[in-house]
Amino acid sequence: MTADAERIHVETATNGLSPVEPCTVVIFGGSGDLARRRLIPALYNLLLDGLLPEKYVVLGLGRKPMTDEEFRGVAREGITRFSRQALSDEKWRDFSNHLFYQPGDTDDPATFQQIKQRAEEIERQFGLPGHRIFYLSIPPSSFTTVCQGLEQSGLAVRPAQNVPYARIIVEKPVGRDLQSAKHINAVTGRVFDESQIFRIDHYLGKETVQNLMVVRFANSLFEPVWNHKYIDHVQITVSEAEGVGTRATYYEEAGALRDMIQNHLLQLLCLVAMEPPYSLDPDVVRNAKMEVLRCLRPIRGKDVESFTVRAQYAEGRVQKEQVPGYRRESGVNPNSTTETYVAVKCFVENWRWSGVPFYLRTGKALPKRASEVAVQFKEIPQILFNTNPQQPQPPNVLALRIQPEEGLSLRIVSRVPGTRAETHPVEMSFKYCDVFGKPSPEAYERLLLDVMAGDASRFMRRDAVEASWAWITDILEGWSQQGLRWLPEYPAGTWGPVEADRMIQKDGRSWRIL
Repeated sequence: MTADAERIHVETATNGLSPVEPCTVVIFGGSGDLARRRLIPALYNLLLDGLLPEKYVVLGLGRKPMTDEEFRGVAREGITRFSRQALSDEKWRDFSNHLFYQPGDTDDPATFQQIKQRAEEIERQFGLPGHRIFYLSIPPSSFTTVCQGLEQSGLAVRPAQNVPYARIIVEKPVGRDLQSAKHINAVTGRVFDESQIFRIDHYLGKETVQNLMVVRFANSLFEPVWNHKYIDHVQITVSEAEGVGTRATYYEEAGALRDMIQNHLLQLLCLVAMEPPYSLDPDVVRNAKMEVLRCLRPIRGKDVESFTVRAQYAEGRVQKEQVPGYRRESGVNPNSTTETYVAVKCFVENWRWSGVPFYLRTGKALPKRASEVAVQFKEIPQILFNTNPQQPQPPNVLALRIQPEEGLSLRIVSRVPGTRAETHPVEMSFKYCDVFGKPSPEAYERLLLDVMAGDASRFMRRDAVEASWAWITDILEGWSQQGLRWLPEYPAGTWGPVEADRMIQKDGRSWRIL
């Protein structure tokens, strides 16, 4: 067994999770890009690491007509291009024998009977007990139809003793505002028990994100100073180098606030700000994160103008490639006011974080693809080594890098060797691949394994989804009241609009350059 496999098994044993039982994974949207690029390669890597159960099958469902062999060809191409580990002919022969495809239209109720018949047929062939995982790799507008089809066909089975389990994975976004999120949750909640629903956010499966809890609660160095007495502010950045590309239709409906802040960045904020959970039980961890969302100060009315910045990228160059302005991208309304960049200043109003600002920012067509959580500690007093107010000592910063290279660094101040009393900031850092010898498992690998084991700690609970949407919807309504016809712009390949710089600079702070 590989080191990665051993580590995940240790996590499973430590958390007291159920063993991974034989199961059928049904992927709605099986002919789509997510299945080809992420889901199938993730399952293949779990096989290589010895983590898949001995008995399993993968059944893809899609509107595109394909045979099982054609589906396997698509899967092989996806693994060859996107897998963390190289394709092995021997392992591929084993894996491909477990891949099947069922063409069908989810708008047709007969499709669900066909899925059920095909699943039962394959399960008899492989001696499977009937445990099923339904992955909804489809647009949110289809969630209701699929849930109703699963219910009417008898594929959706409520938890009971001696009955095979049924679990459903819901891809983001869960809705586009509070009302639509409540509707999706109501539909899925009517058909499935909350314990069966796994709302996936792949950021929560990344190694550095998982390490946030370990850094905080397994190191006595950090937890005593993890509060408003010692921390000046926190910056959470998710930077994307590419523009909207082929996702313009989706992006016009979503925008950066819905697409990134509502899920990825707010979940990172919860992990940074949460109180220590008393155990790693999934609901205990999720309760701790939920408390953070409850403590977020609402941003409403005139505060929207002071605490948020939105903008669109204009024409420019990103990594030597010319990028058109957002409103000139194919599929984008020339008069669009959809934001491709958003920065938010927010506060967690509880005892630990009183007065500490959290600065969140995300955008497209920025200089590089990078994600980071940076905790900046307060400056030292202006005595001894910090007596010059014109050249203050740089503060200590703990930076957790989420992508592209996972790791962390701690900036400290050190004495420069020599006869003069001179100091200089230095970084203590490590990368996961350097320390542990190989790349970490991909996020989807860990999350799919969690679903098989029934561990929901890395997935959003219904109340958390609705709480985050309630906070986001206040901002959306504030923007709507502004009635802007044109948004500020930033040249593609730069770090965002000057308005975002002004927002943080008026607090005497500045954005980190990643």
